[in-house]
Amino acid sequence: MNRKTFLQNTSVLGAGLALNKFSFAQTTQSFPEVRWSVSKRHFKSDVIENAIKAFQSKVANKELGWLFNNCFPNTLDTTVFYSENKGKPDTYVITGDIDAMWLRDSSAQVYPYLQFAKEDTKLHKLIAGVINKQVHFILKDPYANAFYNDDAKISKWKETDRTDMKPGIHERKWEIDSLCYPIRLAYRFWKVTGDTSPFDAEWKQSVIATLKTFKEQQRKDNLGPYKFERETSWATDGIPMAGYGYPVKPNGLICSMFRPSDDATIYAYLIPSNFLRSSACVRHPRW
Repeated sequence: MNRKTFLQNTSVLGAGLALNKFSFAQTTQSFPEVRWSVSKRHFKSDVIENAIKAFQSKVANKELGWLFNNCFPNTLDTTVFYSENKGKPDTYVITGDIDAMWLRDSSAQVYPYLQFAKEDTKLHKLIAGVINKQVHFILKDPYANAFYNDDAKISKWKETDRTDMKPGIHERKWEIDSLCYPIRLAYRFWKVTGDTSPFDAEWKQSVIATLKTFKEQQRKDNLGPYKFERETSWATDGIPMAGYGYPVKPNGLICSMFRPSDDATIYAYLIPSNFLRSSACVRHPRW
């Protein structure tokens, strides 16, 4: 990892804080220790610790260094659970406040650590494990957005959601970005590390399932297999028109029943998510 580039990319964060006259740093020089103690951290990386120290040594604002120490490693400290399944890395990443793994969130949570993967074998395997776990979830149900590590765990939404809730699914809100982020993570992992070991036959099947889902939700011939209704008083939590959403005129765009915020769409052709799909699948023609 090029530490000069890393410091250049992150030090810009200090500009606004350094100029803010209401900064916490101006009222006290004693910063509370809020990061989990070493004994409680889920994952430890000397490379990440060294990067934090390098950042702090180059940034004059002590509060910013304190914030970076608390925030940058938080995913590794508190949300990752690494194991191996049949000899393959397997990493479950909770979103933080909910014991469930979102395809989108987990990709974004580990993405900042990719630049260090070549320097740390354990970190390399941890991120490969995220890719493997996402493959497993996509093959289970490409329309679901969040999953449990334990198939026996029952989601609270099973009582209220009228959709095909398979075992181990936390929530089944169809969002285009849920299938784009794993592609983005896998592609960047390959570009940074050159490692192709996660991209086996199962991974290929997950990509085929992703493309099949995209084509189904273009709705050129029919509404597709996905429908979602929820017993709720919140309009943004359910899909109208018997769970298929408002009608659209097929034009090649992909219908997304929910936004990345997990709120229901009114107009199913969610343009930002279609742009993301284009970036994920078209810019990387090897995929």
